[in-house]
Parts: sequence; structure tokens; C-alpha cells
Amino acid sequence: MRIGELSRKTGVPVPTIKYYVREGLLPAGELTSRNQATYDEAHERRLRLIRALLDVGGMKVAEIADVLAAVDDPERPLHKVLGAAADRMGGTADDHDDAESAAARTTVADLISRRGWHTHESNPAATDLARALAALTRLGHGVFAELLDTYAEAAEQVAEADVAYVERRVAVEDMVEGVVVGTVLGEAVFSALRRMAHVDASARLFGAEGAPGGEKS
Repeated sequence: MRIGELSRKTGVPVPTIKYYVREGLLPAGELTSRNQATYDEAHERRLRLIRALLDVGGMKVAEIADVLAAVDDPERPLHKVLGAAADRMGGTADDHDDAESAAARTTVADLISRRGWHTHESNPAATDLARALAALTRLGHGVFAELLDTYAEAAEQVAEADVAYVERRVAVEDMVEGVVVGTVLGEAVFSALRRMAHVDASARLFGAEGAPGGEKS
């Protein structure tokens, strides 16, 4: 297909496709003449993956380049490829270096050790967790950390479901996209379910007026 058809099929403007080619995110098309090139389904798949990493994953072009380099490296273990996608979806670097942050990092390290998780406290997600715990402590809610193991058990069940979904995807590109979609949209799904469960739990614990199931919020 020509670049115009590739643009129509993916919804990505032609100038943007050319930009991705220049940046090395998308392989160049096969030249059929000096000013013409053709593209195939592999280009379409890669372009959709780039858009998923941008639009769903919220990654920057440089971060996407790193992920795609992992995808294209035949020597890179699949676990590392998936990690390259997931690790770039955390928050910004922690700009606090106070007692609360130090204590939170220790709490996270202890949790990782206690759960026997195959990760490290330097993992971006661990940094995000430590940042959240430190913020809770500053607000006077440091005891929230007592719920970590309960949250961890729920997270393990969700993670196992996520990975099982990814395992069903055959191509590595599909697997990476599954991590992006599962992490970002999966978090949105889980957050919505959690909010609904909060309403139900509150109604059961504190009582509710009106319709069964508590207030409709």
C-alpha cells in the first residue's frame, strides 16, 4: 500500500508517518521509485503500536524508541521487553528527600521482600508507591501502610489476570500493546470497580438510606 492508504487505514496523518520514519520508530517503506514507497501490514501493525504507546501509554517519542528497540532485539528476553513497556509508564522522579520519603522507601522494600516479588525498590512502580505512602504520612495517614499486604494480595490477583491475557497474544508487538492497554486502561477499570465497591462497602458498614446498595454515586 502507498503511504496515503496507510494513513487512511490507521488514521495517522501522512506528515506524522514520515516523522516516525525519520525518528526511526517506523521502518521506511520499500522504494518503488525515487519518490514512491510501499508499506505492508507490518508497517500498519507497528504504526498502531506506536499510537497505542503514545495515546494510551502516554509515552514520549524517546521512550517509545527504547520500547521498540527492545521489541526488535531478538536477544532480549520477553520479560525484559514487557518490562521496557511497563517501566516507562510510571510517574515522574521523586523530588523529596525527607524523613517521610526515606521511611516510605524502606516500607516498600520490606513489602517487596515479604511478598517475595521478583522486582526491586528501584522499579518505577516502587518509586510511585513510596511517593504515595510518603504523601499519606505527611497528611497524617501513615497508618494506611498497614493495608499494604491486603492491597498487594488484590494486586497479585489482578496482575496474574493481566499477564494471562498478555500470554494469549502471539506476536511480541501484541504483547507489548497488551501491557500498555492492560496497565493504563486496566487501572481505569480497576479504579472504577474499586469506587463502586467503596459505595457498597460503605453502605454495608455504615447503613444506607433509600434504594438498596447505598446512594447512587
